[in-house]
Amino acid sequence: MAIVISNEISAVLLKIAVLPGDGVGPEVTAEAMRVLEAAALAFGHGLDLSFKEIGGSAIKRFGVPLPDETLEACLASSAVLMGAVGDPAFDAFPLEARPESALLGLRRELGAFANLRPAVAFQSLLGSSPLRRSIVEGTDVLIVRELLGGLYFGEPRGASSGECSPEAFNTMRYNAGEIERVAVMAFELARARRSKVTSVDKANVLECSRLWRQTVSRIAEDYPDVEIEHQYVDSCAMALVSRPSSFDVILTENMFGDILSDEAGAVVGSLGLLASASIGGAVGLFEPVHGSAPDIAGRGIANPLGAILSVAMMFRHSFHLDNEAASIERAVEKTLAEGFRTRDLVEDQSDWRTTFEMGTRVAECVREIKPQKGARAT
Repeated sequence: MAIVISNEISAVLLKIAVLPGDGVGPEVTAEAMRVLEAAALAFGHGLDLSFKEIGGSAIKRFGVPLPDETLEACLASSAVLMGAVGDPAFDAFPLEARPESALLGLRRELGAFANLRPAVAFQSLLGSSPLRRSIVEGTDVLIVRELLGGLYFGEPRGASSGECSPEAFNTMRYNAGEIERVAVMAFELARARRSKVTSVDKANVLECSRLWRQTVSRIAEDYPDVEIEHQYVDSCAMALVSRPSSFDVILTENMFGDILSDEAGAVVGSLGLLASASIGGAVGLFEPVHGSAPDIAGRGIANPLGAILSVAMMFRHSFHLDNEAASIERAVEKTLAEGFRTRDLVEDQSDWRTTFEMGTRVAECVREIKPQKGARAT
C-alpha cells in the first residue's frame, strides 16, 4: 500500500520502495524517512512510498528472502531505500535461502553494477577516529565498487563433503565489458571531484586483476584530465590507514571494495556513518553500509546517519536533485557540529543521543537550512 504525501507546489513526485529489513534496519530507516519527508516538504516535492519486506522479515512472512511483490515494487519505483538484511535465526539455511541472498538478488535484478561508498572525515568527528587527527583530517574518499561480478557471482561455485575432508570453491570471474562500465563511471565521478582515480587490484597473482588493470588503463586514455594510479589491494589497505586523505576515487572489484569500504568506515570514525548507492541500472538502491546488527536492535543506540546520508545520495543519483542532497549533508554536519552523537561516536558512554533523537535533530536542521545552489557532487 502506497503512502502519498504531497502539496500544491510539488515539483517532483518521488516514487520510492522502502525496505526496512532486519535488525536495526527498521530503526535507521525510520529516521531516514523522517529526514526524507522533511526535505521533500522543504523543497515542495511529493512522496509516493511503498513499504515492502526483504531478508529475514520476508522469510518469516512469505518463506523467501526476496518475495515477488517486493521485487515488483522495486522495479516499479524510481529508487529503493533499504535498511539492512541479516538474521542469525537463519544462519543454518542454505546460502540461497538466507536473508543476505535477497540483497545479491536485488542488486542483480536492478542491474546495479556500481556501488558508490563515500567516506568523509567530518571536522567535528576527527576525535572519533582511531587514527591521529593529523592523519585522518581532510579525508574525503569515494570508493567505486564493481557490484555484479567477481567471487560473489562467479560460476562455478559449490561445496562437497569430499572423500577425506569437506571442500568448497568459488570462482572469481570478470569480462572486459563489466570492468569498462564501472571504470567509466569512476572516471566521470572523479572529474566532478579532484580528478584522481586509484585502481585497486592484485595483478601480480590474479588473472582477473591483470585484465582489470589492462582494461582500466585503456579507459584512462579517454580521460587525460584525470590522474590514474594502480595499487595492489594489500598496499591500498595499508595506505588507507596511513594516508587516507591522499585518496580521491578508489575503483576496485567486488570483494576488494567490500573490505576496503568497511576499513574506510573505521578510518572516519564509525561504519554507522557510511552511506551507499548501488546504481547503473534503471532503479538505484540506497542503503547504509552497516549490517543488521541484531545484537543492538531495539535498543535505540544504532547510528542512523548512514541511512540518512543514503537518502542524500538518492536525491543526487536517482532524482538528480543536488540542492536537496546538499541540504541533508549540511544538516548532518550541523547536527554533529552541535555535539549530537550516537553511542558509537563517543568515548563517554553517558553522553550520547538515541537513534530517534539524532534523526529528529537532522530533520529539524533540514527545515532550518535555507536551500542553496551549487551542491558538491559526491
